[in-house]
Amino acid sequence: MVLPRLTAAGRRRSAARRAPDGPLRRFLETPPPDPTTPLEDLSLLAVDVETTGLDPRHDRVLAVGFVPVDGDRIVLGGAGSVLLRPDHGPDDNDGVGQSATVHGLTDDTMATGEDVEDVLDRVFTALTGRVLVAHYCPIEVDFLRALCRRTFGIRPPLESVDTLELHRRVLGGGVDMGFTANPSPERLRLWGARERYGLPQYRAHDPLVDALACAELYLAQVTELRDRGARTLRDLRTA
Repeated sequence: MVLPRLTAAGRRRSAARRAPDGPLRRFLETPPPDPTTPLEDLSLLAVDVETTGLDPRHDRVLAVGFVPVDGDRIVLGGAGSVLLRPDHGPDDNDGVGQSATVHGLTDDTMATGEDVEDVLDRVFTALTGRVLVAHYCPIEVDFLRALCRRTFGIRPPLESVDTLELHRRVLGGGVDMGFTANPSPERLRLWGARERYGLPQYRAHDPLVDALACAELYLAQVTELRDRGARTLRDLRTA
């Protein structure tokens, strides 16, 4: 017998039934923005995670930063950043010291972090009713889902928009529009993408700063993509 595949809404309902009472369940029970939502009415949450590596099976989350975006407006009053205590991941303390030269988060700093349940509560409270936006969003999506699986036993579906993929589209206008057909990896990185719009350089590898940088990049990209006909959330994922 072949079981029918659940729709996106069905997956959310199924996950909600297994989620504990609290912000994660409320996130799952709240419908995300419809694909037909106009861009000027779209609610998003720019998210950045700092990790000990790139593999959620073996590496762990150190910190999460997030900044709400309402239509064409960044809502700094809803921004937040939180550290995770080093007792929630597959490797516990492994990798923190080695990667501290990149993200600046030492063992002593991480010891002041919060429990993983409290961190996830804050993130999913902020994400309720919104679409996650990140630069190369599989990192944020996969690590957050892995945290939920280890903590609550479920991997919640997460709606997302990827500013790296939007940048590929922006640069893919063709040589007749002055864009290169095969942009270099450096141009696709967050800070390289921001250079196209003259956005300022910030200190990298701070989760709140990186989330803000992603939010600013998203708004600049949407302004350009609107000139090419993008009008709705669906347009950010298809054309």
